[in-house]
Parts: sequence; C-alpha cells; structure tokens
Amino acid sequence: MKSVTKSYFIMLWFCSFLIFVPICSDVFSLDSAKQGIDLSKYARFKIRISDISKSFQENPPVFPKYTTQLINIANQNAQSTRPKAVGQMSELVFEFNGDDYNAWVSWYLNRYPNAIDTAADKTFAMVQKLQKAILQIDREMVKTWITDLVLAKSWAGLHCQESIIKKIAKKKEKKYRLATPIEESRGIDGYIGIRPVSVKPVSYQSKNMLDEDIRVDIIWYKKVRGGIEVFYDF
Repeated sequence: MKSVTKSYFIMLWFCSFLIFVPICSDVFSLDSAKQGIDLSKYARFKIRISDISKSFQENPPVFPKYTTQLINIANQNAQSTRPKAVGQMSELVFEFNGDDYNAWVSWYLNRYPNAIDTAADKTFAMVQKLQKAILQIDREMVKTWITDLVLAKSWAGLHCQESIIKKIAKKKEKKYRLATPIEESRGIDGYIGIRPVSVKPVSYQSKNMLDEDIRVDIIWYKKVRGGIEVFYDF
C-alpha cells in the first residue's frame, strides 16, 4: 500500500465534499482569479481526483456510467454526509497525525464507527425514492420542465426587480411603483412609498460599476439555489 502525504488527503476531502462542484467532471483546478495572482504565463495542468485516489488505493471503486451522479443527488437530498453525520472532514484531516491511508481509515472508523453505514443507509433510502420518482417521468413531463426552465424561470431571473420591490413594500406595508424611463435614467428602479430605490446584483459591486451617480437606497440581491437572496438597509 502506498502512503500519501497529508496534502493529498486535504485535496481529496476538500474536492469530495464540495456539493456544488460538477462531480461528474471529476477535475480539480486552481481558480487563479480568486487568488489575486496573474497565472496566465505559468505552466498549467490539472489533476483528476480519481488519479489521486488511485495513487493510494489498491482497488479503487469502479462505478457504472451515471450512477455516481444519481448517488450524489440522493446524498445531497438526504444530507447524509453533512458534518453532523460524518464529522467535519477538513478539521479531522488535520487532527490525524499520520500519512498512511490505512492508518487514516482505522483512525476515522475508530472515532466514527457507524458514520459510513448510517450515511449509506440514508442515501440508499433516498435512491429508492428517486427510483420511484423516475418511473413517473414521461416525455410530456420533461417538456413541461424544459419549458418552465427555458421560458418562465429565465424570464423571472431577468425581471426580478419588480418582485423584489413588491416584496419589500409588502414587508413595510407601503405601496410601490416601478420607475418611469426618465427616473430609470437617473438610476432609479422604483419607489417604495415615496422612497426611490435601485435594485442591483451583488456582483455589480465587484465589477467597478458603481461609478454612475446613484443617490438612492440600493437593494442588493444575489442568485442562490432555487431563487434569489435580497439585502437592504432602510
């Protein structure tokens, strides 16, 4: 059995538990923009997580096509591998004082003897639910889903300003209206009561786009899974 340095453990666990990373690509790469370093002139390569796993596993698991994607969805839905269930892996890796994979496995299972089986049971129960659900899917349902995604949700994503203004107005028990073209030219998107407001995505701040003279209260929003999150301070 080959030993592996702790840095490999850290990379493996970090990548394995990023829920929203496209798992099917099975690739880890450095986001140079987030590091604040210009790496455009550097040599570049990618390391597949599967290759790292194979470097210290005698018999790495082999899965049929598409099954890992379905298991991953089931795991997400069941929340089987959240820290409260299997431990905070990013911390446990540092707590483990060793560089041998077998020793790491023994150390972990000694601390969490039932975690793997419990997580597997929860995930498999969700897999069974997905199996029942997928039998209900026909082409008409798929077409309805595609239509809603491409048309309705795309439109809603691009025209969320009124929904945001309306929601805040309701919370404040005020009337609202959208801005006129002349008001829009002054950076106003609408009014809550008599208060002019502007609705901007959070990314607007990081793109140095606040040069325009907006002298109204700004309502910020960002897209999150299943909708948008809104921030305001007035």
